[in-house]
Order: sequence, then C-alpha cells, then structure tokens
Amino acid sequence: MTGKSKETIYQYLFTCEVKNMTTVENDIKEKYSNLREEKSKEIYFYNSALFKHYVTFIQTHTLFIKEIFIKPVEKKETIKIIKKTTPSLEDRGITKKDVLQKAKKVDNDEFYTRYEDIEKELLLYDKKIWKNKVVFCNCDDAVDDDEKDTSAFALYFMRNFKELELKKLICTHYSGPVDLFNQGAKGYVFTKDGFREFKEFPKEYTGSFDHPLSLKILAEETDIVCTNPPFSRAIDYWETVIKSGKKFLIISNISNAINTAFIPYFKNNTVWAGYNRVDYFLNPKKQLVDASGHWYTNIPIKDRPKYKNLKILPLKEIPEKYKKYDDSKTLLVDNCFIPSDYKKPFAVSARPVLNGVLEKGYKIIQDKRYTPYINGKEGFARVLLQKI
Repeated sequence: MTGKSKETIYQYLFTCEVKNMTTVENDIKEKYSNLREEKSKEIYFYNSALFKHYVTFIQTHTLFIKEIFIKPVEKKETIKIIKKTTPSLEDRGITKKDVLQKAKKVDNDEFYTRYEDIEKELLLYDKKIWKNKVVFCNCDDAVDDDEKDTSAFALYFMRNFKELELKKLICTHYSGPVDLFNQGAKGYVFTKDGFREFKEFPKEYTGSFDHPLSLKILAEETDIVCTNPPFSRAIDYWETVIKSGKKFLIISNISNAINTAFIPYFKNNTVWAGYNRVDYFLNPKKQLVDASGHWYTNIPIKDRPKYKNLKILPLKEIPEKYKKYDDSKTLLVDNCFIPSDYKKPFAVSARPVLNGVLEKGYKIIQDKRYTPYINGKEGFARVLLQKI
C-alpha cells in the first residue's frame, strides 16, 4: 500500500487470499523483522526490488491461494494518513541527493552522522591532542541509555573517554521540531566528568549552539569542538566556532571550499580540510542517504594521504582535455591537475583544496568564488589560486 503525502491517497499494490491469515502474518513478522518499526510495527519498503521479494515470499507461501485484483473506483478514495504512516522518497517526488541538498535551505537537518565515519576520521589524529581536554559536542548530540538514541559523536567519546585521556565530555540535545534521538522536547546538557555522568535541564534551554548557555560553555569550558552542525546554518556555525578560538573537527558541505561565505577562512589559513569526505548519512528512519560532506578542522594535518591525488606538473605536460581558458583568458584546470610553472591566477574546483593544494605552495587570491564563462555560457563555480 502506498500513499501520497499531499493528496493523502492510498493505492493497493498487491492483494491476495490465503488460507490462514494469522499464520501468514506471523511468518511475515519473522521473515521481515529487521524492517518492522519498533513502535508502529509497520513494514516500509523503500525500493521496488525489496517489495517484489516480499510479494514473492507471500506467493510462494504454502497457505497462499490466489492474488486478488481490486478494480480502482473512478474517483480515488481520499483517506487521511495517520501520523505513523511515512511516504517513501519516491512518493514525495524527490531523490536521495535532493534530500541533502534541501538541507541547506530548510530549518531542519534531519541527518545522523554514522559512527564509522567519525571513527575513520578521528583515528588519524595524534591521541595527544585529546589528553586532559574538554570536548564539546554542541549540535543535537543526545545521550541515552539506549545507544540507538545516542549521537554517534557522544558515543565515540564515551567509549574512548579513558583511552583518549579526556578531562570532560559535554554534549547538548536540541529541542527542535524534529526529535532525532527520541529525547523529547526539552533541551539538555549532558556531562561526563571522569566516572560522573549527569544531565541538566536548564529552564528555557533549547540546546541550540547559539543559545547563551551553549556559548558560555564554548567560551569558558571547551578545548575542542567536534560535531556535525546543521548544513542549513553552516555560515552562522562556522563564524561562532572560529571566533571562539577553539580547536574543532566538524562536518560540513563538501563545496564550502568554493563557496563565497567560506572561502576567506581557507584563504587566511583559518580552516583547512580534514582527512576524509563523508559519503553517507542516516535519516530518522535510519536509511542511508547519499551525502556531500567533508571534515574540516584547524587541527594540524600530518602527511595528508590525499596529497597523492594532486598532479602538480608543468603546464605543457597537463593533458589538453584538462586545461582550457575562459572568456577572460583565465586558465581552468580539472581532474586535480595543478600547473607548477604557471605564474598567473588559475581556477580549480573544490577537490584540489580538499586534497591539500594550499599546503603545497599555492594560495587563494580572492575572497569570493570564481565563475568562469566560456563562449558566454556560465560554467561551474571555482576558486582562484596562484603559486606563491
């Protein structure tokens, strides 16, 4: 059964007759237990292949009699969708990539960072940076007795608290309209100080990173910030954390290196790329969603592995298909090729910046993104570099 969220219309996709519905239901529950919602007990199928597998299971069941075809009425019956019914991405008319791009424009960023992505990045830094430090996770990093309702950031630092020799961990829960971690509508502050763990629920505290209490914790207690701030508020968040003067490790949009709002930070060597990109997030249904994120930091990067992706060569050795000039005679280079003997400004995509080109004797020369025009047509946004 599928539904459309705007028209609230149901349409049956498969109906059949069986000998004993109770037995079949129990078999379905056992077979597809990993797909059942814990509270509603409903089963959601997010792709056609999985649905076909489900139908085949029923058709080959020993109690299956026959499929029944229900002729739709001329006027579709409109049924109010109850709150627990969630339409699929296809029903909503969007793709997975649309979801993350939309996050930059809406107030609610309904995405979890996966534990493995946090672990993959943080293991690459010297453990000494954490010793006797207070870590602040200030973007809906909830903590609960049940790990599934705990932020992966909080979980990582709690599991590794002793090994990293942390002094203290402080996490906040955001009381926004979307309760990602089933923690309720009250914002709170969780603190782990040695063996002591406790939650505080200050009056009228929202848990937002820019709430006065959050700013006070940032200014007076924090040594290192580590979290995934909402993409929709990245500009405000970057300004807040960078002005605080604290060390940080955060996830943000992969295109920030060629976004006018962020370019000055890279130009002035205030921020640089971390080690890894983040290809996937989890949405509230714990589905994988294609991502376009990257780690950013002001903690020194040693022996960046992605240096090997840079192809720094004399201009004449760069293949012709990866270099061209736009209408203003500015050189454009692609595929991470970098001209080693070119003295004038040239334009690149975000990739070379994320791979560490600014640590290889090159600098960004303007505070805004560069938009090339070729034969009068606007090209992809870039950033202007020049050899130091």
